[in-house]
Amino acid sequence: MMVNQFRPICVHLQRKIISRDRAETFGSDVCSATSTPPARKVGVQPPFPSTFPMGESIARGWPRPGLILTLVLLLIGCGADDKGGHAPKQRPSRGHLVTVFAAERAPVAARHEHPGSLRFRRLVRIHSQEEGRITKLEVFEGDLVARGTLLARLEDDLLRAQLDKARATKQQKQLDLRRQERLQSLRAVSDDEFARARTALTIAQAEERLLKMRLAFTTIKAPFAGVITERHVEPGDFVTKNSHLLTLADPASLLAVVSASELILPRLELGDLVELRIDALGSKPFEDQILRIHPALARTSRQAIVEVAMEPIPEGARAGQFVRATLGIAAIYRLLVPFRAVRRDRGGEFLWLLGDGNKVERCPVRTGLRITDRIEIPEGLEPGEQVVTRGFLGLSEGTVVQVVTGSP
Repeated sequence: MMVNQFRPICVHLQRKIISRDRAETFGSDVCSATSTPPARKVGVQPPFPSTFPMGESIARGWPRPGLILTLVLLLIGCGADDKGGHAPKQRPSRGHLVTVFAAERAPVAARHEHPGSLRFRRLVRIHSQEEGRITKLEVFEGDLVARGTLLARLEDDLLRAQLDKARATKQQKQLDLRRQERLQSLRAVSDDEFARARTALTIAQAEERLLKMRLAFTTIKAPFAGVITERHVEPGDFVTKNSHLLTLADPASLLAVVSASELILPRLELGDLVELRIDALGSKPFEDQILRIHPALARTSRQAIVEVAMEPIPEGARAGQFVRATLGIAAIYRLLVPFRAVRRDRGGEFLWLLGDGNKVERCPVRTGLRITDRIEIPEGLEPGEQVVTRGFLGLSEGTVVQVVTGSP
């Protein structure tokens, strides 16, 4: 308190000393002005003198030592008063700042783009049903063939010889059966011998039919009109049974095959419009329809195959080309929150909710379909609940937060 009383005195003495110093300096300047000063150039400052006249004090114009001591003591007192009596005010502490979003149901008409490829629906891999050397193979990849066209022929000399033998055996069995019939009419042969002769003829006839079929297998013809897509052997190669020789495909059966998530499958129906884009053919879209939805899902990806018919087939489209299919889904109401609000840890997915007293609570949820920057919450959240969207650093169960306005 006493120091505060001396504050006006300190300020008054400072002003007095400064005024006196200015007066003495002005007086000395007047005295020195009576002598004729040397001419100097305009704009050039006179140099500071390195020496002073004899008897002139360099400290002229400065206050006396007693006043200096008094001033120092008063200034120390004023400084002590500033530190002790006027301590700086502390800024009020701010709580944990967060932004929140009110969960709400909104109608969403989503369009989902799925990658896929073009594929022949009707495709046959032609295998050999007999073994032997290839004697004829005159079709190549890209050749168009009609139904019944000869594709390949295998060496059949051995089978023809076996067929001739079977025919001779059959004729002999027919003669044996006729003789047994005459003897039976004379009661000269038993019924068992007659039955054996008839069975032998049946076996010979079956052997002949079998060899005829095997001989037919050496000639391979096109089962339908199409295009040769693969050729795996050459004339002169020896092939065994079930060797892959050629692949035949029907160009008119070309369609797009895409994979769709299990979340949107219930919204798809046969005949729904699909927008296709084939990267190899440019950015032009083709509007087609869903032809078939496979009932089984892949065990790892949880996706099902969706076949899209292409009518008409674009010129230049080929099997194996990459395609983008945009599937449209009718508008349905979904409970959406910002995607960044969903947190994940070892326990699974969860949200931070704003509870009573501005305390945050952990809420386990199950996420669904993601739509742009929002994500669906089908389980664990109710409409209207306040979801924390920013300020997760250092957030824990029961933390008291302060909500600030801003984009969610």
